[in-house]
Parts: sequence; C-alpha cells; structure tokens
Amino acid sequence: MRIEVMVWAGLALLLFAAEAMAPGAFMLWLGLAAAATFVIVLLAPGMTVLAQVIAFAVLSVVAILIWQRWFRGRGRSSDQPKLNRRAEQLVGQVAVLVEPIVDGQGRLQIADAFWTIRGPDASAGTRVRIASTDGMVLTVEPIAGAE
Repeated sequence: MRIEVMVWAGLALLLFAAEAMAPGAFMLWLGLAAAATFVIVLLAPGMTVLAQVIAFAVLSVVAILIWQRWFRGRGRSSDQPKLNRRAEQLVGQVAVLVEPIVDGQGRLQIADAFWTIRGPDASAGTRVRIASTDGMVLTVEPIAGAE
C-alpha cells in the first residue's frame, strides 16, 4: 500500500480519536473528510499530493457546511429546560415577605436562600408573587387583598 493512502487513513483515525477525547462534533467532520480523501486516493492512485490536499480542503469545507446547515444546534431538548436557571424556576411562586420592600428594593427568603427583589414598597408579612427575573434579581408584585 502506498504511503499517502496510509497517511490519509492515519489522519482520519487521529481526527476520530480527537473527537472521542474532546467531543464537540467538529473533528468528526474533518475526520470524515480525511476518510473520504483516503477512499479517493485509494481509488485514484495517480493523484498528486497537491491534488490530495486540495480534495481534503474542499471536502472539509463541504463537511463543515453540512454540519452547520443540518446538525448544529439539533441537540436533544431537555425535559427540564430551566434546570440550571434557579431564578426562572421561581417565577409564579408565592412567598411571604420576611423583610419589607423599601424604595423598591428588598430581600426575600425562599427555602434556605435569600434573594434580592424589586417591586412596589410593601411591609413584612405581605404575600407576593414572583413575576419575573433579571439575572439573579427577582421582580415581585403584591397579591391583591393580601397584606
């Protein structure tokens, strides 16, 4: 077997191994381009090294365009999309103010965590609903008739 055939096979295996060690689906496509170049060089024994490199470059670009067009961003959808967004999980919950809201700012305790809150001034003991979040700051609104 010719040396350039072995080089393309080795490059394809090396790229597949790199993908296995650091998955990200990028090296996979370059590995596929190297494997396709291996097959081309195997079937066309008279190709120059320059033609082989050009074929690999073109196949790499095509493979990456295919990845971007059809496969990028098509991961599994989570059954818990807010799993690592604790503040967003709290929207809609009702809590009782332990400390008053003064000048539109305050703190709220939910379970064992204290949250910075914004909302209309209200006294301690008022029931509030968490309306939205801005980062880790919760926006609350008093529940009508509860004070």
